Amino acid sequence: MATMHERSIVVFGGTGFLGRRVVWRLRKAGFFVRIASRHPDRAHRLFGFDDPQLRSVEANIHDEQSIADALAGAYGVVNAVSLYVEHGRETFHSVHVEAAQRLADQARRAQVEQLAHVSGIGSDAGSPSLYIRKRGEGELAVRASFADTILIRPAVMFGPDDSFLTSILKLLGRLPIYPMFGRGRTRLQPAYVEDVAEAIARALDRKDVNAITFEFGGPRVYSYEELLRVIAHEASLKPMFVPVPFAVWRTLAWFAEMLPSPPITRNQVELMQVDTVWSPEMPGFEDLGISPHSVEEILQEILRDQ
Repeated sequence: MATMHERSIVVFGGTGFLGRRVVWRLRKAGFFVRIASRHPDRAHRLFGFDDPQLRSVEANIHDEQSIADALAGAYGVVNAVSLYVEHGRETFHSVHVEAAQRLADQARRAQVEQLAHVSGIGSDAGSPSLYIRKRGEGELAVRASFADTILIRPAVMFGPDDSFLTSILKLLGRLPIYPMFGRGRTRLQPAYVEDVAEAIARALDRKDVNAITFEFGGPRVYSYEELLRVIAHEASLKPMFVPVPFAVWRTLAWFAEMLPSPPITRNQVELMQVDTVWSPEMPGFEDLGISPHSVEEILQEILRDQ
């Protein structure tokens, strides 16, 4: 019979879009789960904590002692912390590189056996895009600190409460003329967030503990324009799609970032210029026994619930 240590996993970022799903999937797999967050009250609202195998611990990924306390006696840890808009001291470098390395260092010191670090397809330390570059540097820093890190690289994720599919759906419903990023040729392979969460749980449940990089893309590759047309078709909408140069988008995003909750950021514009498609040479959903859900399938559920 497994001990509590052998089945105890700490999830940093466990109240986020992906993180909270990872928490539930780990619980379903029989793990004891600690949700490490700067806002334990948010975790309590999300999870309730009637379950004795689910705990909330206050932790700050920028503080070594705080991380060490959260990891005490744990078997595994998931870093699902992410940042999409820089503000104040919260920068791509401080979160995706420094904090990620700090967590990996503390995991090694605590003799944690498994570390799953969530990054993204296309992460590249040599990229001209600051966001993509810091994601890539973060991967290198984590692997340097914790050699057997499981790197998790999802494509753009979608789900009922996402900021991707649902945002497009709302805009398509409001705008008879829809402005496209560039010529709409960027290739995307969206992954359902629940599939990614299940994949992380299964990756941590494997018996062999060694360094591996998973890339998770959905069942279909779309051009951006194809994806827009699929979403419009499923929602019975017929907008006109108009190409808008990326230079214009960058200028709009620069102004938008002055708002408290920017509808678009420069890093999102940069990401839309890069193909995010699973590489067949990399382990993916199939290697973990998962058949990923399609955009069309989940879109129908979202539309039914509206």
